[in-house]
Amino acid sequence: MGIKYSVNENFFKSWSKKMAYVLGYIYADGYILDAPSMRGKYISITSIDKESIERIKCWLCSDHKVIERPSQWLNGNLAYVLRIGSHRIYDSLFQHGLYPNKSLTMRLPKIPQKYLMDFVRGYFDGDGCISLYKTIGNSGHVHARKLSVIFTSGSKKFLSKLTLLLSCQLEIKTQKIIDAKTAFQLRYSTTDSVTIYHELYKGCKKGEYLERKHQIFQEFFELHKRRSGEDGQRGALQKRYARVRIPPTPHSKLMYELYSHVRP
Repeated sequence: MGIKYSVNENFFKSWSKKMAYVLGYIYADGYILDAPSMRGKYISITSIDKESIERIKCWLCSDHKVIERPSQWLNGNLAYVLRIGSHRIYDSLFQHGLYPNKSLTMRLPKIPQKYLMDFVRGYFDGDGCISLYKTIGNSGHVHARKLSVIFTSGSKKFLSKLTLLLSCQLEIKTQKIIDAKTAFQLRYSTTDSVTIYHELYKGCKKGEYLERKHQIFQEFFELHKRRSGEDGQRGALQKRYARVRIPPTPHSKLMYELYSHVRP
């Protein structure tokens, strides 16, 4: 008989900020496996960021071992894998829309509006990207030219639903899905990326997100702060990116519910 490891098998039974984050991360960088030959059902999560895997392991109250292996990408990084055998967790994730070989056909699950951004933060930490484009100004200093939040998926339907819900939740533009040959992408403008940033990390403590990606946002703000000081335009730049968020109205909540039931 194999070793029995402990894990919170009820973790995905009810919604919470942590549950939504981990679910989003699994949608990005995880999968479930039904292996009759091994008489088991498994969940596997992989990342090049050990910090993310250890966070998820901690939140799941798991004492499973994190396995190191060479990454499939040619960048010399190691990949870290958390593999958990649990019929109950498998069944819970299946009920939330995950199934084996999901990558090309998965759909966004029905997510309570209050936990949407936690799910998105998990997905972003797993399969999202933040691109900061820089330029050299007349003063010879580096300036931030453009910031772009990018979500990637093998499923066009997943991203189509995601942009609908984000537009409703954050009052930003819906985006066309870009076919990047190896996958589909959502790419947001600088202004909308800043709006996403503010809601993505709202109420989060350090250690509840991937620091590496968060730091790129911080670099963008620092570069703009420096430029506004040099150009004497601090007030104008602050107003440009300090978008005031309006609490969800009954109308926006209704629209969110309607979009949640749309099948792209």
